[in-house]
Amino acid sequence: MLDEQVGFLMRRAQQRHISIFQRIMGDDGPTPTQFAAMSKLSAGEEISQNLLGRMTAMDPATIKGVIARLEERGLVERLPDPDDQRRVRVRLSAKGHEAIPGLLEKAKAITAATLAPLSREEAERLLALLARLD
Repeated sequence: MLDEQVGFLMRRAQQRHISIFQRIMGDDGPTPTQFAAMSKLSAGEEISQNLLGRMTAMDPATIKGVIARLEERGLVERLPDPDDQRRVRVRLSAKGHEAIPGLLEKAKAITAATLAPLSREEAERLLALLARLD
């Protein structure tokens, strides 16, 4: 019965994906949540930390911790919001921008490795179905 439960199967697939992610990104690479934040920030615009959390499906406490760790590594900068003193804005630092091309190449390799057991058509269908569940 468990092997037919969608949540169980998705968790197993996620565990496999995370293992691949960690292997390819390496010990000094970002975590999946850190990569998601950096990827969204790579568009170059300075955005509120709260909006970044919504864009990456992270709650305010989680995105705050993610940004703090990225800031410690010199990959992002936090700035006060000139329009609202309660809000914090974030952007990639110069070091963060320099890291993005290599991280994006690794992300492509991670996706390819994750989807390797599937045919191209199956992989495209899986991605389309997952997008519908979002």
